[in-house]
Amino acid sequence: MLDRLAAKERRRRPTDEALLERARELSARYLDGEPEPVSVRWVDNQQHRWGSCTPENGTIRISTRLKGLPEWVINYVIIHELVHLLVPSHGAKFWALVEQYPKAERARGFLEGFSAAAHTAPEEC
Repeated sequence: MLDRLAAKERRRRPTDEALLERARELSARYLDGEPEPVSVRWVDNQQHRWGSCTPENGTIRISTRLKGLPEWVINYVIIHELVHLLVPSHGAKFWALVEQYPKAERARGFLEGFSAAAHTAPEEC
């Protein structure tokens, strides 16, 4: 039982290397492997965003404020940033790609509720 709990905790608080592996898996599963991130890492300096990316070099940064949230919510933020590697704006093409993740709408609602509970304005990825 302790091993199962430890494994669950590792999934909920992945390392930078595990985030990169997860991003590659999500890219392959939902985006035909088109976005190819070079790095995905946790950062402490994002107080107003859940994530960000630099399409020019394929880097993705995920706010440490997400650590401990459900895996499917973190997956959504990763998917959101992966799509930005392909489409820089939040236009129709962007959202059509994000919506390929089945829990996209649910995760957006979760993050909006999370922000509201923390008494902050809803945030962007």
